[in-house]
Parts: sequence; structure tokens; C-alpha cells
Amino acid sequence: MTGNSSGRAVTMADVARTAGVSRAAVSFVLNERSDISIPDTTRERVLASAAQLGYRRNAAARALASQRSGLFGLVTEIVTSPFAADIITGAQRRTWEDERFLLIAPSEDDEAMESVAIEKLLEQRVEGVIIAASWHQAIRVPENAHQIPCVLVHCYDESGQLPSIVPDEESGGRAAARELLAAGHREIGHLTLPLGIPAQVGRLRGFADELSAASVPLPDRRIVAGDGTAESGYRGAAELLDGPNPPTALFCGNDRMAMGAYDAVKERGLRIPHEISIIGFDDQQALADSLRPGLTTVALPFEEMGAAGVRKLTELTAGSQKTSSHLALDCPLRQRSSVGFALH
Repeated sequence: MTGNSSGRAVTMADVARTAGVSRAAVSFVLNERSDISIPDTTRERVLASAAQLGYRRNAAARALASQRSGLFGLVTEIVTSPFAADIITGAQRRTWEDERFLLIAPSEDDEAMESVAIEKLLEQRVEGVIIAASWHQAIRVPENAHQIPCVLVHCYDESGQLPSIVPDEESGGRAAARELLAAGHREIGHLTLPLGIPAQVGRLRGFADELSAASVPLPDRRIVAGDGTAESGYRGAAELLDGPNPPTALFCGNDRMAMGAYDAVKERGLRIPHEISIIGFDDQQALADSLRPGLTTVALPFEEMGAAGVRKLTELTAGSQKTSSHLALDCPLRQRSSVGFALH
């Protein structure tokens, strides 16, 4: 409900007096009761009076009556990350399509704060909650998240009890390998993310498998571990370029490492992509578009993951009995200008 000129909230009784009908008739019309026959003229007077007075239905009261609030919650520490907007955009777009509304609660990568954020969403009577992470990882889910349907995005439950939506890291690694193979590269190096995390393991596995299928080796000496920073990309690229039989192409664990590799390449007087090709991962557009030449990279499907999380949550709140599932979404290649044909 909204206020009138006196500052008091407009009630159904106010609408009834203005329309000249009973309060019951107003209730039937505004609550869209299809089981009660109301003359069209009465319905029109009620709706016109409600609009004139600025009446709004009480969402909390309707939620209590129907046990449905139409609200979903999104808990995340990624509000300030470069990728946050994409997950939120995908989730919001899908909730609008499902005629729902999304409440967003930041957690700042703190388990205690995450639990508090979920509790605040429960107080708003959300029907389900999404927990989204800034990087692909296993997480411990707060106990109160199990009180309602819960879906994990860009992360997965250590216990395997909750459904998760994650990127198919292997598909991204395969896409990068196919791009370099198609350009004729056979001497290829890989600068990895920190060893053991899901993104590093999946990207390397997919990349190596695709090269192996084409009978192209990826020896251990051509794999250099990094930490995801531009500095580690610079060091890794320098190590490979200064070593014996340097590669003609580099696949970097993320775009920041690719940025560092660019510096190492240019310091050595080499041209991208004429003498060496580089592929990144993440499709961090502010970075990939600003590099010269533009960085060919593999995209993480953040917007699609956000939408898929809401889609799964809608299924669960509609009564789906399948609560545990693991959906991996494809990571497509984004071609720009950093891959050229190998010089033989």
C-alpha cells in the first residue's frame, strides 16, 4: 500500500468508499479471485479507484496467505568483481521471465556473514536462494541454507547434497587447443593457474586431451605453474621463451596471465600473432579488448550460469524432487586478434 495526502497508507476500505462498493468486492477484484463473479462495471470502478488513490497490495500479507512470496535470494561475495554484473544480469533476467523478484545480499567471502545474509533473506520469506562464488571451488554451505531450496553457482557443495551450476573447464581447454591446432601450431606451451584448483585441473585436462587426439605432445617442460597474476604470466612466458626450442603459441590460465605474457613477448622483440600466438581464459572484456592486439580468449559463461541457477531454483520451488545435480556449461572461444598461423 502507498500513502495518501495525509501520509496514511491507503487501505481496501478507502478504495471501497471511493468506488462505492463493498470492501469484499474490492478484495475479490484486487486479489484476482476467479471463483467469484464480479460485474465488469464494478471491476472497472474498483481498479480505477485503486489507481487514483495509489493503492498497492501488501506483499507480506499476500505471502503469508499464499505461502508464496515470489522472491528469490542471491548471496555472493562477487558484487565488486569484474564478473559480478554478468551473473547478476543472468539471474535477474531469468527471475523477471519467471515473474519473480531477486534480492541480492553481499557476503564478502565470509562464512559467518554468509549465514547472516541467508538469515536476512529468510526473514524476507524468499522461496529459494542462490549462492554464487567468484571462482570455481568447493564450498561449505551454511546450515540455514538447507531450510529452503538452494542452488550453487560457480561453486559446488563439499557434501554433494545441493545442485550446482559450474563452467565446463575442460570444454574451454579443448576450445583453446582446437584454435591453436587449426592455425598449424605444434610447439605449444601452457601457463597454468594455481595447481589443484578445479579451473586449473579442468583446463589443462581438456587442453592436453585435445592436443593428444591430434598427436601433438604437451611435455612437462612446456607446462609452467602460475598463480593467476600478470606477474606470474610474465615469468612463465619468459621461462618458456628463453628456454630451448621455444613454443610458437601459449595458452594462459587466465587473461591476467596472458597480459603478463604479452609483456614478456614484446620485451623479446617478438610480434603477436605473427611470431607467437597467445590465448587467454575468462574473457575479461575490459582487459581482453584493451590489449594490443586484442586477446583471443575462452569465455566463462557467467550470465548463463546465473540464469541456469534461477531456472533450477524455479524447478525446486515448483516441487521437483531432484535436489542434487551438477550442471557444467560450455566455455566458448572468443576470437580476437592474438592467434596467427604458425611459421614453419
